[in-house]
Amino acid sequence: MADPADTVDAQVRAADIDRWLSSRFVADEGLRADLIALYAFEAELMAIPARAAQPLLAEMRYVWWREQMDGVFAGVARKGHPVLEAMTDVVGRHGLERAPFDALIEAHIGRVHGEPHDLDAFYVGPMQAAVRVLAGPGLEGAVVEAARVRGLAQTGQADQAKALKASANRALAGLPVQAFPAVAAATLAQPDAPEFVKRLRLVVASLRGRI
Repeated sequence: MADPADTVDAQVRAADIDRWLSSRFVADEGLRADLIALYAFEAELMAIPARAAQPLLAEMRYVWWREQMDGVFAGVARKGHPVLEAMTDVVGRHGLERAPFDALIEAHIGRVHGEPHDLDAFYVGPMQAAVRVLAGPGLEGAVVEAARVRGLAQTGQADQAKALKASANRALAGLPVQAFPAVAAATLAQPDAPEFVKRLRLVVASLRGRI
């Protein structure tokens, strides 16, 4: 049987190559797996609209995920679901707060009903959780602008992303080296670039500590 951790890792590689590549720069295997668990949770949410033909059906699936957060944050994993089991462990180990996950689910519900893209819910909250996993609490404020850079690039607002980069890098100046993989994907301004180009850009960004 396949190792659940390998299955989750493969899921993220297929769904979010930018952050999967960034996660390869996490030296600690346990922390890398924790980071991947967060990304797999997001991948599950992102996949719902493609699996549900109607907004109401998609919303029902998102409500199911919101209900599962009760177990995740109570330390009671839903057995047999690799992503929820992994998420339960990550939340317990790193003392993650629930609010960003609820906000992300609500933002997805809004999107299927045609509401504007909530950059903070989709990008800032998740990046803050990722940084906390890699380097502990207290660094959430340093990554807000980097997360918005990534969000703007991912939503086709390349000029706005470029304009925010200098400010984002100033905020990242004090970020510990071990936390940088959580923000590194923000350096990838071209989502459709070839994988080898992305790898090269991530290497350069990681050496410089700048997105």
